[in-house]
Amino acid sequence: MNDTANSPDTSPLVLVDGSSYLFRAFHALPPLTNTKGQPTGAVKGVINMIRSLIKQYPDSYIAVIFDAKGKTFRNDIYEEYKAHRPPMPDDLRTQIQPIHDIIRAMGLPLLAIEGVEADDVIGTLAQQAWEQKMPTLISTGDKDMAQLVNEHVTLLNTMTNEALDVEGVKNKFGLPPERIIDYLALMGDKADNIPGVPSVGPKTAVKWLTEYDSIENLISHADEIKGKVGEKLREHLDQLRLSYELATIKLDVALEFGPKELIHTDADKEALLALFTDYEFKSWVKELESEGVELSEEAKQAAKEKQEAEQEAQNAGPDVSLASDQISLETITEEKALKTLLNQCEKVGTLSLSIESDGERYYQAQIIGLSLSCENGKAAYIPLGHDYVGVESQLDTSMVMDAIKPLMENRAISKAGHDLKVIGHLLANYDISIKGCRYDTMLQSYVLNSVAHKHTLDKVAEHYLGQDIVLLETLLGKGRKKLTYAQIEIEKATEYSATKADVSFRLAQLLEHQLKQTGELYSVYRQFEIPLMSALTRMEAIGVKVDANTLATQSQFIAGRILELSKSAFDMAGEEFNMDSPKQLQKIFYEKLDYPVIKKTPKGQPSTAEPILQELAHSYELPKIILEYRSLSKLKSTYTDKLPDEINPLTKRIHSNFQQAVAATGRLSSTEPNLQNIPIRTEEGRRIRQAFVPEDGYLLMAADYSQVELRIMAHLSEDEGLLNAFASGLDVHKATASEIFGVALEDVTSDQRRSAKAINFGLIYGMSAFGLARQLDIARGEAQQYVDRYFERYPGVKRYMENTRMQANEQGFVETIFGRRLYLPDIKSANGMMRKAAERTAINAPMQGTAADIIKHAMIDIDGWLPVSNLDARLILQVHDELVFEVTKADQALLAEGVKFRMMSAAALKGPLMVDVGTGHNWDEAH
Repeated sequence: MNDTANSPDTSPLVLVDGSSYLFRAFHALPPLTNTKGQPTGAVKGVINMIRSLIKQYPDSYIAVIFDAKGKTFRNDIYEEYKAHRPPMPDDLRTQIQPIHDIIRAMGLPLLAIEGVEADDVIGTLAQQAWEQKMPTLISTGDKDMAQLVNEHVTLLNTMTNEALDVEGVKNKFGLPPERIIDYLALMGDKADNIPGVPSVGPKTAVKWLTEYDSIENLISHADEIKGKVGEKLREHLDQLRLSYELATIKLDVALEFGPKELIHTDADKEALLALFTDYEFKSWVKELESEGVELSEEAKQAAKEKQEAEQEAQNAGPDVSLASDQISLETITEEKALKTLLNQCEKVGTLSLSIESDGERYYQAQIIGLSLSCENGKAAYIPLGHDYVGVESQLDTSMVMDAIKPLMENRAISKAGHDLKVIGHLLANYDISIKGCRYDTMLQSYVLNSVAHKHTLDKVAEHYLGQDIVLLETLLGKGRKKLTYAQIEIEKATEYSATKADVSFRLAQLLEHQLKQTGELYSVYRQFEIPLMSALTRMEAIGVKVDANTLATQSQFIAGRILELSKSAFDMAGEEFNMDSPKQLQKIFYEKLDYPVIKKTPKGQPSTAEPILQELAHSYELPKIILEYRSLSKLKSTYTDKLPDEINPLTKRIHSNFQQAVAATGRLSSTEPNLQNIPIRTEEGRRIRQAFVPEDGYLLMAADYSQVELRIMAHLSEDEGLLNAFASGLDVHKATASEIFGVALEDVTSDQRRSAKAINFGLIYGMSAFGLARQLDIARGEAQQYVDRYFERYPGVKRYMENTRMQANEQGFVETIFGRRLYLPDIKSANGMMRKAAERTAINAPMQGTAADIIKHAMIDIDGWLPVSNLDARLILQVHDELVFEVTKADQALLAEGVKFRMMSAAALKGPLMVDVGTGHNWDEAH
C-alpha cells in the first residue's frame, strides 16, 4: 500500500492579489462604461487577468483575495497607517461588487478577512502551502510580496509578465527575499504612510543591508554610519522598528480553510451569462452562447421578479431618499430660533438627536453642540462650546439645557438617534433624563441583520440610504495636528452634526418599516433591545468598585513570579536571553539545547510559535516555563497594571461600556475596559476578581445560569434523554457519561465525566470527532466512537442538528426561540471549510443567541423590579450568563430570592432553568 499522506502536492496553489489588480486595472486601463453609464473598465481588466491565469494553470488550487472593509491590526499599531490615502473613487468603488459576483459565478473561492489585509491572507496561505511542499504562485503587482518568495513561492505580474523567483528578487532589488522586509522598513512607503528613515532610498538601503545583513545588526552598529544620513538613522531607530513591524506580512492569520480547500468548482455559466449581459461584455457573452449557454425561463422569470421586487421595495415604506441639494441645515445661535425649533419638535412628536462632545468617555465629556431634526431633509445645529480664534457667539449651555429638558424628559415625544445610550449618558451629565427612546438606528440595523455590516452610522447610512457621511476622524484630523471638536469651525460642525441628525431621522422611519415587515424581529427590537438600553444605561452609570491596592499587590506578585521564571529559564539555558525574542529562543532551543524541530518558518528557521511551545512543553521544562512567563506577562499588562488606570477619579469606580450591537448572536460585549474576559479558571485570574469589591457596608452577589446552553439544546431538540436528566436534577455530564460508557451513574469516573462534558459542550459548538480527539488527547477513532454513542443515546440532538443544517441552507438564517435571526452568508459557499464553519454556527447560534435573549429578558425584569422593591441593591455587571449585584447584608436574602425567581422565569423551556447564587466580600467569593 502506498502512503501518500505526506507526499508533496505537485498541483500549484495560485493566489490572486485581487486588491492589487483592482487598483492597477482601474488606473492602468482606459476608462470603460456600458450604455447605462456604469463604469466597467476595472471589472473587465481584473476578470481578464483571472481568466488568463485559469487557462495557464487549469488544474491548480486557486483563490482570489481582496482587502476587507474597515481598519486592520496595523491601524492599531500605528494610527496614521494609510491615513493619507485619498478616498476610493466612486467609479472604482461601484465596480467592486460586480467583480466579486463574477468571480463567485466563475466557481473561484473569494476571500476577504476582516482585521487583516489581503497580503496577510496570501502570506498565511503561502506559508501553509510551503509546509505542505506545494508550489505556490502569487499573482500580484505589489513589491511588498517579494518577502514571501522562496524555493516554493514565485511572484507573477500578469500585467507585465514579470516572474520573480529567489534569483529574480535578488536581481530586481539587489537583495534576497529574506531581506525585503528590512529593505521596505528602511525606505518606508509613502502610499501606505510607513515612515521609514528619512533620506534613505533604495541605494542606501541595499548598501546598508549588504554590509550589515539585517536591520537588527544595522541598529546595533548605528554609531558607525557617518554623515547626515547616519544622524537620521540614529534619530529614527524607534520609527525604523515600527516600520519593520508595519511592513511585515502576517503568516499566521486564523483561517477556517487550508490551501487544498481552495478548489475551483464548476462555473455557474447561466449566472455568468446574466452578469456579462448586464455589464455588456459582448465577446464573453458570445463565447458562452457559442457553448450553448442560455438563460432558462425560470432564470428569466426570477430576474423579472427580482426587478419587480426591488421596484416594489423602493416604492414601499416612507420616502426618505433625498438628494444632497434637498437637505436644509441650519445653525441656531439665537434664543428665539431655539424656541421655534423646540416648539416644532414638540408639535411633530418625534425628533432625532446628535450630540457632539469633547471626550471619548461619557462621564468626563462636556457637550460642545447638539443637533435636532423632526422633518425629513431638515436639521439644526446648536453650537455651545466651540473655542477658536474668531468664533461666533453661541447660546449659553445652561440656558439651552434648561430649554430642552422638558422636551427630552417628555415620554410622549419619541426620540431617535444612533446609539441613544451614549446620548442618554451625555444628557445625564446635565441632569437630563431622556425618555421616550423609540428609534435607535444602531439597534434597528443590528436586529435586522447583525452580520450584514458594522452598525456605525456611516455604514448604516451607506447601506440603507446610499449616502456617505463624513467621519469624525476625517473632521478632526490625526496625529499632532489633530483638533478637538471645540476647535472645529461652527460651519463645518453644523454640516457634520446636523447631517447625522437628519440621517438618523430618515433611517429611523425606514428601519422601523422594515422591522415591522418581519414581525418577529420587530418584537425582538421592541421587547429586548430598547428596554435593555435603559437597564444598561443605569448599570454603566453605577459602575463597579475596584481595589487598586489589591491589583498593585497582584502586579507585584506576578512581577516576582515572572522574575523567578526568568531566572529558572536562564539557569536551564545556561545564559541570559530575551524570552520574548523568537530569534534568541531559536538559538537556545535548537542550537544550544538541540530540541527537535517540529515546524519551520517560511524562511526555513525552526519555529517558536506558541503551538510549538505547547507541544515541546510535553517533553521539556523550558518551553513550559516560557509559556507561563508569557501568560503572566499578558495578565499583568492587560489587567493588573491597566485596570487601576480605568478607575473614574470622580466616582472611584470603573464604568465599562456594554455594547448591544457587536456580537452576531445577540450577546453583549464589554469594552473600555473589557470586564467579560477576566480569566476564571486560573488562580491568577481569580485573584483579579478578588479586586472587584463592594462599597463599605455592602456585599457582592453573583447569580449565574447553570448549563443554560445545554438546557436550551434539550428544549430545541426535545431529546427525551436530556430532558429527563435535567428534569431529574441529575449531573448532566455524569448522566451523559453513564449513557456513553455504559456504566451505572454512581460508577462514572472523573475522567469519564470530563470526556462527557467535552462532548456535551463540544457538540453545541459543532466540534468534530477530530476536534474532540485533540481536546481529549485520544485517537480519532476513539473520539468518533464517543460521538456515535452520544447520538445513539440522544437521537433528538442528532435530529436537531441535521434539521438545523437543512433549514439554514434553505432559508439562509437561523433563529433563537424568541425570533432573533442570525444570517449565514457562507452557508452555500463553494469553499468547504467556510460552508462547514457556517453550519457549525447554524447549530450553535440558536443556543447562544437564546441564552443571550434569556439573560436580557431577566435584566429588563430585574431593572423594573429593583426601584420598587425597597431593597438597597443595584445591578453592576453582566458577564455572559452571570449577573453581579451590590447589596446590603440585610437585603441579600430577599435580593437572592427575587433575582433567582426572575432569572428562572425569563423563558418557558421544556426543562427547568437553574440559577446558582453566591455572595461574598469580593467577586471571586461571590462566584
